[in-house]
Amino acid sequence: MAVWELAELVAFARKNSPFYRRLYDGLPARVDAIERLPTPKQDEYWRANSLQFNELLTGPMRDGVVFKSGGTTGNPKFSVFAREEWETFCAAFGRGLAATGLRAGDRVANLFYGGELYGSLLFIHESLERCPVEVLQLPIGGAASLDETLRLLRDFGANVIAGVPTTILNLAEHAAASGLGAREFKLERVLYGGEALYDDQRERLSQVFPGIKTGSIGYASTDAGLLGFADASCGPNEHRVFSRETFVEILDEESLAPITEPGREGLIHATSLTRSLMPVLRYPVGDRGAWREPAGTPDRKFALLGRSEEAARVGLVKLYVEDVRQALGALRSELQISDFQLIVVHHDLRDGLIVRLATGDHRGRDAAAARIVAELHRARPLYEQFVREAKIHPIRVEWVRPGELEKNPRTGKLRRVVDRRGLAAGGI
Repeated sequence: MAVWELAELVAFARKNSPFYRRLYDGLPARVDAIERLPTPKQDEYWRANSLQFNELLTGPMRDGVVFKSGGTTGNPKFSVFAREEWETFCAAFGRGLAATGLRAGDRVANLFYGGELYGSLLFIHESLERCPVEVLQLPIGGAASLDETLRLLRDFGANVIAGVPTTILNLAEHAAASGLGAREFKLERVLYGGEALYDDQRERLSQVFPGIKTGSIGYASTDAGLLGFADASCGPNEHRVFSRETFVEILDEESLAPITEPGREGLIHATSLTRSLMPVLRYPVGDRGAWREPAGTPDRKFALLGRSEEAARVGLVKLYVEDVRQALGALRSELQISDFQLIVVHHDLRDGLIVRLATGDHRGRDAAAARIVAELHRARPLYEQFVREAKIHPIRVEWVRPGELEKNPRTGKLRRVVDRRGLAAGGI
């Protein structure tokens, strides 16, 4: 599939998508510079991308693939790729997989998740099929039992595991508890995606499987598409831009002006030059980042620095700010809750979430906290499931006085989501 020129893609989106027609109203007939385009607001973008009376898509969904992309209760998000767009997506990511250091003959166990319109298992499978390095795939999936997964790893001599850190850590703990060690397996590498892999988790993996190496499988999403690949020069949480297929920008959090210099933190935005059915133009990815190399560097390297304020990513669960607003509901007036903040933490090998509420009312806090957690579990049942499976920590409600929520020290604006985990990775 041909890669679009920016001006032609913008013109196509304006002509065929009512959403982009409204967003770009008043712009010149031809726009060649990406800085001239306004950035869409996520809530408006996803409202336009509805199942009925869709105003975002440029044509009908009739030949391709659809994936679920999170979303609040009653308002599911979905991303759609035309067939050629999907093939292009996987082929490019396959090239990125080769850059991770895969070797001919590697036996790769795919432990990502699939089903219910979740895309990662299929995406990694298709990308490995298009990878220029010849590998043998073991599409085990993340839902297989730990005993069965370990048996398959051992029986087929898998030397590479691809999956999310929570799945891989649980597998390692089960192997250790079962008395299985490195001698039982041929594991050499872990390729992770979907969430961060922290130093304590790397250390634990090396204790169970001495000598094992870890690295990112790449950076992509069903929302934004291709975002980054990791080669031998990339450290933890670092990726390189798929510069032919994707235009990655890091924008100032307040002004949304492009950041060009290395080291300065901002919000990652993406423009896909290979998607036209569901155009992605200066889309806010939901991660913070910083350039690691000067402007003009081929496939410029950047670092991921945690989630932005659009959502809190806790392990594999994405909890949207709107989910919390709905969960608070009538409690906001009952308990005089002036505002709230989400704090993502990491300890004891797992992520966790603190919902911090500002109020001067001391009545019925324990009962209110239980109601809030129950509502969040209802909105995100996967959170409660992963707590039961010891993949993430339970939600904790914390009460503070008005004015004690963290703010941006430069602007005084509330930081809606605060990532306390250190460097975090985006993912599949």
